[in-house]
Amino acid sequence: MSNQGRQFEVSNEMQSLAEAGFEQARKALESFLDGAQQTANSIEGRNEAVRDSVRDISSKAISFARQNMTVSLDYAEQLLRARDLAEVMRLNTEYVQGQMKAFTGQASEIWQSMSRAALEPV
Repeated sequence: MSNQGRQFEVSNEMQSLAEAGFEQARKALESFLDGAQQTANSIEGRNEAVRDSVRDISSKAISFARQNMTVSLDYAEQLLRARDLAEVMRLNTEYVQGQMKAFTGQASEIWQSMSRAALEPV
């Protein structure tokens, strides 16, 4: 027997169920995609904030490195011109005290920048 002449018939109830299932799948997919888009937008905004924070911290770190290098080179130059051991000791004491104070201030600034970055809203 040949089935070529027969048409495939779907009852109205089956058609309705299939359409409802299809509509539910469409809504679920749209909901998923909306959520994914919101997440992507949130991440994008967060990445921008993180990028700005990293740029700020990097800028400060480079500035501090430049300051420290300049102070160290000045110190080395002063040591070259020192006339006696007493002057070398005085220069060393001033240099070490100044650098400890500078490092403390620099660490505090970096810490504050990092804390602000960590507390920024998403």
